[in-house]
Amino acid sequence: MKVVFLCGGVGKRMFPITEDKFLIDFMGRTLLERQIMMAREAGLNDFVIIGNPSNIDRIRQLATAITDVSFSFSIQQQARGIADALRGAASLLDGEILIVNPNDVFEAEAYRALLSSYTEKKACSYLLGYRVKQYFPGGYLAADRDGRLIHILEKPLPGTEPSNLVNILLHLHTDSAALLRSIAAIKTTRDDAYECALDNMAREGYSIQVVPYDGLWAPIKYPWHILDIARLLLDSCGRKVSPSVTISDHAVISGKVILGENVHILENAVIRGPVYIGPNTVIGNNALIREYSHIGSNCVVGFSTEVKGSYIGNGCWFHSNYIGDSIIGNNCSFGAGAVTANLRFDENEIKVKSEQEWLSTGRDHFGAIIGDNCKIGINSGILPGRRIGPGSIVGSHVCLDIDLTPGMMALGRPQYKLVRHEIELNAEKNYELKKHLEI
Repeated sequence: MKVVFLCGGVGKRMFPITEDKFLIDFMGRTLLERQIMMAREAGLNDFVIIGNPSNIDRIRQLATAITDVSFSFSIQQQARGIADALRGAASLLDGEILIVNPNDVFEAEAYRALLSSYTEKKACSYLLGYRVKQYFPGGYLAADRDGRLIHILEKPLPGTEPSNLVNILLHLHTDSAALLRSIAAIKTTRDDAYECALDNMAREGYSIQVVPYDGLWAPIKYPWHILDIARLLLDSCGRKVSPSVTISDHAVISGKVILGENVHILENAVIRGPVYIGPNTVIGNNALIREYSHIGSNCVVGFSTEVKGSYIGNGCWFHSNYIGDSIIGNNCSFGAGAVTANLRFDENEIKVKSEQEWLSTGRDHFGAIIGDNCKIGINSGILPGRRIGPGSIVGSHVCLDIDLTPGMMALGRPQYKLVRHEIELNAEKNYELKKHLEI
């Protein structure tokens, strides 16, 4: 059985995060690496990875570091959906295939549940389904009492869902040729040809089994879902401190922490887990790292900085800052006194503007989303839910209440008025005040 990882798409909803979702690093591993490891644990070792022209080289490099498995690669020239990706890789697909979306995080139990159903039943295909309590912007499955698929609908409008069973893209097909024939027969202007093909197969009498899964699951659709992934993975890990870590006797560390190689924690720093801190990062004097923070490698969290529930990339620098519930890309720096606000005055839900619409984050605490290689000037503030494009600069003393496109600079207007002063400075008065305080 071949495992097919779909890595050819483009995350249009993720701005200003430009990294492919499956290549985002969580605790030293990309999501793709995690999926490959889980598939190997389930006894699978023959992989097909479908990338795109901009990421295929990095995918190949990542794959070369994994031994005892077989990799084949295909390139999807344009992001035209799952069906197009499978058509382009048809020469690599034969017999039984397991299709995986590596942008989702779930437990190894998901693989085991699918494979167990496959060995027990005689279906053509097996689809993983997850029951949700509220609307999720994805595909939905309708099944009969025996779990056979009746209907699949991609991204229905809220209130029109055929069930509360969300389609997780972990699909096993015993006859890839039949699937590709069904895909070829679909005529649609949307990128849902794969789902339409499955829907047609169900109507034509093919047995498609829906396999329920109720374990951990977290997808990445928007940037703030990165915080959900970090929380899920931190909850699932135990405490781990590398032997090369140096911790001051005057630092305080409590709860579950994961500290990478050569992390340095200086005097009076406080870390309250669950927290991940990547290799070669320095946590400075009087810094406070609070629950569910994920800090990458080669960072400096300098004097008197507080990081609360945020995802921070590699190579970032801070000094006397507050970083709350934010997502910060690689190689960003914050001048002294710069802060990310994470709570509205009215304490209502924080929304993020995308093109001409406002998107719900479902959060009343949410800070900024900052792309790679940004600089934030001293004593500046970024209002909740603002997005800063890669390579942008927020000048000193700016209160940023808009989004910035890539490569922009936001500068405050000087309001200084220069006049000669006629104030007499009285050193004796200060001396008398100091004497009074010393009594």
